[in-house]
Amino acid sequence: MRILSTTVLFVGVVSTLLLTQCDRVAREDKSVQKEAPAFAGFESQVQWGEHLVTVGACHDCHSPKKMTEQGMEIDTALLLSGHPSQMAALDVNRQDMETKGIIATSDLTSWVGPWGVSYTANLTPDATGIGNWKEEQFIYAIRNGKMKGLAGSRPMLPPMPWQMYRNMTDDELKAIFAYLKTTKPIRNIVPQPTPPVSAKK
Repeated sequence: MRILSTTVLFVGVVSTLLLTQCDRVAREDKSVQKEAPAFAGFESQVQWGEHLVTVGACHDCHSPKKMTEQGMEIDTALLLSGHPSQMAALDVNRQDMETKGIIATSDLTSWVGPWGVSYTANLTPDATGIGNWKEEQFIYAIRNGKMKGLAGSRPMLPPMPWQMYRNMTDDELKAIFAYLKTTKPIRNIVPQPTPPVSAKK
């Protein structure tokens, strides 16, 4: 009888230890699972940046387009190179548009509106784009809406939605910058913006 009691006690102690150990391992597994992946589930910072550029619709304005039978499509040979320098300006009545608050664009790389005419920037790592930029400049540009990421530079113009993008985390902006630095460098000197017609008088 004493042997049976000792055996039952031993089995009970071993079972308790095993259950405690399993519970500890399960809790450790859960804590590991709760840790956020370094690159939001992507294998690298660059892949995460590419994803953010894609879902953030950066190509909509910063990549030139070509006309096809299905309509306007992104020109993959000129990804993120900004408004083509050789493209003619929109032939519109700017004074009428500015007075009425109308906005117009032909391919989303240049825009005419009450602020004047704006052109989307070259985001490739060429010297005419962001080739000479440092990471902190890029973050400053998005956070403060300043061209070239410099405190004394002009404000970014519509339709650049920097007021929305400024809410990205530092890690997200760093990932975007890392990806942009890996894209094909394209030499393209984007025209300077033009002030409103009323400002010229």
